[in-house]
Amino acid sequence: MKESIIKNKSFEFALQIIALYKNLKEHQEFVLSKQLLRSVTSIGANVNEALAGVSKADFANKMAIASKEARETLYWLELLEKSQMVKLDFKPYILLSEELVRILTSIVKTSHNSTLKTKN
Repeated sequence: MKESIIKNKSFEFALQIIALYKNLKEHQEFVLSKQLLRSVTSIGANVNEALAGVSKADFANKMAIASKEARETLYWLELLEKSQMVKLDFKPYILLSEELVRILTSIVKTSHNSTLKTKN
């Protein structure tokens, strides 16, 4: 089976956020960190579902959901950073999240264009 860059990147990013989540819990931050954990793990789950999609439309739909989850993850990270509820450096996580958003957005656009060409 061919190696999937987005699958690997989303998995590795989730592992990093899981470690961050543990750190946030140690600092008594439970609400935003839980939202962050849910959104980041959903990215990889939807990427995996997309890769097992039964059609191009199914693939595009799951990747679009992964893209939305990546944007939500970015939102929670930015909120944690700006609120300063916990004094941690969130910038590396924000940069990784932005990278995932760019990659997933590109995949969604390409998939959508491919689906449109197939219909015409």
